[in-house]
Amino acid sequence: MRAEYIKCSRLVGTVFLSLWLGACVQGPRDVYVGKGLFGDIIVYDNAQGFRTLEFERGGGRQSVVKLGDPAHLEHEYTRIAMIGLALARHPPERILVVGLGGGVMPRFLHHAYPDSRIDVVEIDPSVLQVAERYFGLRPDARLHVHVGDGRAFIERAKPASYDLIFLDAFGGTVVPSHLATVEFLGAVRAALRSDGVVVSNLWGPNVNPRYHDMLSTQRAAFEALQIVYAPHDVNVVVFGLPRVESITRADLAAQARRLGPVSVFRDDLGALVEQGWLDADRVAVHGKILRDPAGKASAGVRSPL
Repeated sequence: MRAEYIKCSRLVGTVFLSLWLGACVQGPRDVYVGKGLFGDIIVYDNAQGFRTLEFERGGGRQSVVKLGDPAHLEHEYTRIAMIGLALARHPPERILVVGLGGGVMPRFLHHAYPDSRIDVVEIDPSVLQVAERYFGLRPDARLHVHVGDGRAFIERAKPASYDLIFLDAFGGTVVPSHLATVEFLGAVRAALRSDGVVVSNLWGPNVNPRYHDMLSTQRAAFEALQIVYAPHDVNVVVFGLPRVESITRADLAAQARRLGPVSVFRDDLGALVEQGWLDADRVAVHGKILRDPAGKASAGVRSPL
């Protein structure tokens, strides 16, 4: 009898182990596949409880959320981007995010700063619908999403409107050309308070042929730059300041560590500075300044990627 019990227990254990391993190795499950203005929109879940947005199958992950946890920032660059909060009035009163994706950063900021007003600009209405339906984005009196071109929105903004401006608009794998020129960054700077900061997400030199040009353009548009790269990813985050301000790696790390509360910022932001800080005076001098095409009639027209 005991032998039969042991045999049965082993069989049950084997079946349970097989089911568990099957769940662990289960591939991504599509939640939504559709078309937007500029191509595919793909949403899928994995077995670890993460939901991902892509604009082409197997391409770069535009957004990743942990379902039910608005304070989770999966992408390393999104955590680095929050260092910008240390370079502006804190807590911020008004924030602008250009490029919605799955709404990861707007959701986080909305959760972390309940008294802040957040504007988001997204050119593709289908992306907004996906963010609301599948990523838990909930616009309200404090969080407004504007469907339209980010450059046109910024050019219409009142001067000195925002404490922080996040530039995170990617068309598939690259920043649209009209969102990378010195003229555009000049309009961004005009919409920023004098004590504010512009946070730009770029792809690094290994995957971005315009990387050095984009850094040099940022340097031409702002009085001071801070640059932090993602050690485990391809992203480089640039912090543009509309004022002369000398900040060392140690200074920025200390300022980032003063951000709180810990329950919202789960990572050591100072450590991210120490790992990824780059000297702008050395790295932002090797490219050409990107400019609008001569005779450009309207800055608000989306350029081909």
